[in-house]
Amino acid sequence: MLYEYTFYFANPLHFLLNFYAMKKIFSITAVIVLLIAVFAYIHVNQRLSAVSLNEKTVILEIPKGSSPTKVLQILQEKGVWDDDLAFTLWCKMNKPSLKAGWYEVPAHQTLDELAALFQSGKSAVRKVTIPEGRATWEIPAYLQKSFPNLDTARWNSLVQDSKFAHSLGVEGNTLEGYLLPDTYPFAINSDEESILKQMVAANLKLRDELKDRKGSMWEQLGNWHRVLTLASVVEEETGIPAERPLIAGVFHNRLRLGMPLGADPTVRFIFKNLTGPIYKSQLNSNNPYNTRRFPGLMPGPISNPGRKAIEAALFPEKTEALYFVAKDDGSHTHFFSSTLADHNKYKDIAAKNRGEKK
Repeated sequence: MLYEYTFYFANPLHFLLNFYAMKKIFSITAVIVLLIAVFAYIHVNQRLSAVSLNEKTVILEIPKGSSPTKVLQILQEKGVWDDDLAFTLWCKMNKPSLKAGWYEVPAHQTLDELAALFQSGKSAVRKVTIPEGRATWEIPAYLQKSFPNLDTARWNSLVQDSKFAHSLGVEGNTLEGYLLPDTYPFAINSDEESILKQMVAANLKLRDELKDRKGSMWEQLGNWHRVLTLASVVEEETGIPAERPLIAGVFHNRLRLGMPLGADPTVRFIFKNLTGPIYKSQLNSNNPYNTRRFPGLMPGPISNPGRKAIEAALFPEKTEALYFVAKDDGSHTHFFSSTLADHNKYKDIAAKNRGEKK
């Protein structure tokens, strides 16, 4: 036996041939391993670069404290992602910080894009436009198109809740006038309270912007509540932006002289009579909002004025006019006059424009 081993090592040619065979085996193995590694890398890379399954935008919520496993479960339930291995590998490689919130996930997102979205904390929103001059009880109709579950009764209750109003920094006892018309990006999970808070905050931000602007009538009006009160009447009296400062000028003249504002929209507010005729019994109402009977400003706004009407109330046009009447000629504009005699003449012209006979 010893002789055999001695012969094996003593024969160089035999040793080299065996060594070459073993080296060839090792080389082939290495190549196979390398190929497996390459194919595995390509496969994993393909899975990591895959896109989400959703064909349309999907809305989902990531609750607070959600782990990557929980997020994957949510994505699977919503039909966004189903590759457990790719998601798990990606999370281990990148260790993302996924933030809680509501998200709108576009179609065909990569893992990198999904992570960027969930790390942004950018909540899904619904944009809603609230037109100028709407009373608080009219606004839910605009919101319910995007928030069908919005509770009108809850909305109206909060609007009329003086404690809630004061907690938001509102000077009045209701939120009437303090819901600034605008296009808002409301979070998709918004409720009645959060929407009201956002609209009031926008109103008070405008107050802070305008309060110290030179040349305003702030001191004459006294406070923001009275500014909004006058602005709401200006808003309701004309839909022509260029006329608002002039109408505001007429109202300031009347306030200075102690004359009633004589604004029909204040009577409509009392009876929620937005269109159609105003009856004599309504014009004789003892309600303090009836500016056809009582001088000075009403107790509060009759609608939610927009920025232009608020600016008109604070920066009215200087004028001698004390009266105005709609021309009723299709232009939606008004005749302005400084005497009652001229005002009556314009009323006759307006009547003719309406086709009325004496």
